[in-house]
Amino acid sequence: MKTSPTTSPALRNIRVICAVVFVAGIAGMIITSIAGNNVGVVNTIGGATAISALVLLVATITSNSVRPEVFDEADAERLERKIAELTKAGTDEAALREIVHQAKRLGGTTWRKN
Repeated sequence: MKTSPTTSPALRNIRVICAVVFVAGIAGMIITSIAGNNVGVVNTIGGATAISALVLLVATITSNSVRPEVFDEADAERLERKIAELTKAGTDEAALREIVHQAKRLGGTTWRKN
């Protein structure tokens, strides 16, 4: 069974560890502030909780393999410009667009296999 990057065991472990740090951090800040009102310890626990939030955020963002639509639109605009240039140079537009559609289908099936 092949795992996707968003369900990999490493990412799952990072999420579990961050959840434990969140719960322990919140409890630690409450208990420490009630017990002795030690600002240094509360700030240290809060800092560790904030760092674990950043780790979770970075791990989730970097594991995402889906490109934002903005990049797809920019690629489509570049492709349309190239098609227009080749059409002006004398290439048959219908044949060129058919090649682009075939390449897109081939690229889609190749990408899914990986």
